[in-house]
Amino acid sequence: MTITVASPRGPYDVRIGRRVLDELPSVLQGADRVAIICSAPLRHLAEQVAGVTDGRAVLIVDIPDAEAGKTVNVLASCWDELANAGFTRNDVVVGVGGGAATDLAGFIAATWLRGVDFVSVPTSVLGMVDAAVGGKTGINLDAGKNLVGAFHEPRAVLADLSLLDELPAAEVASGMAEVLKCGFIADPEILSLISEDPAEATDTRSDRFAELVERAIAVKATVVAGDLTERTSTGAQVGREALNYGHTLGHAVEARENYRMRHGQAISIGMVWMAEVSKQLVGLDDGVAAQHRELLDRLGLPTRYDPDAWSHLRKLMSLDKKARGATLRLVGLAGLGSPTIIDDPDNQVLEAAYRAAVAH
Repeated sequence: MTITVASPRGPYDVRIGRRVLDELPSVLQGADRVAIICSAPLRHLAEQVAGVTDGRAVLIVDIPDAEAGKTVNVLASCWDELANAGFTRNDVVVGVGGGAATDLAGFIAATWLRGVDFVSVPTSVLGMVDAAVGGKTGINLDAGKNLVGAFHEPRAVLADLSLLDELPAAEVASGMAEVLKCGFIADPEILSLISEDPAEATDTRSDRFAELVERAIAVKATVVAGDLTERTSTGAQVGREALNYGHTLGHAVEARENYRMRHGQAISIGMVWMAEVSKQLVGLDDGVAAQHRELLDRLGLPTRYDPDAWSHLRKLMSLDKKARGATLRLVGLAGLGSPTIIDDPDNQVLEAAYRAAVAH
């Protein structure tokens, strides 16, 4: 299946299916050389990608795994490797790995020579349904996640489902948190597909899983096409910010855990909290709020967190990219498929929601 992202900066295709990596040569047309940025444990996949570049010269750049690769020092070392190789604007960066690796690779492409072409080959569920689509790239600082970045859309995304077959169950479940998010903010059929058979929904070889990935990518493609740089949200008219549902607290949890917790696990906690906040501030139905915990639990994702962490988490949330000055800005949910912006919420309500929904 191919989903075209109708971006204002030019359309690009997300090719989804088993063995779509074999289509890489057509994506690389016009490129002289390829720099493959990959997580070190996935070197074998980088070499697999190198084998289908149609004879082009290939530079493989290993980076640390997961969020440890999204640092200023790693970024600088990658720039040095491109410089030493004489990498030019006729060449293409290919990111191979999970969301952290493709985030970094995209930012390298965005900044090298003020922008070179980029192809994303995500190897995790999270990478396919979230990080690889939409042009957001970036790195982390000690102060917070993705605080430095750029919008730089890929030439193409190759979401090869066969690359997911050996993923640990916990990693698949982590990615499914973002799939579930898409169900709550835009496509309730996703919720039904997961509820009917959670085991099949997380079986990377199943047709149900493939449909869920396709639906989640379609949601993201539609949203980012209308609001690439996250600038158009007001009240109930929510643009790209809708994709951040559950992420404000989730990113704070990740930072507090020094990024040792999987992204989807942190976002799971964030969505349960946000559902409770939405109940109290924008009238989300009790049943829909309860559905968050039910489905996340069935996927094996955490829905509780440290009861003593609130003060620290609240400070971390003040650094969230959606904040406006000192004002916290949240993406809430008025109903299924109805995200809404909550500006400057009462801190007592936020803490009460944390105590009610998330704290052990």
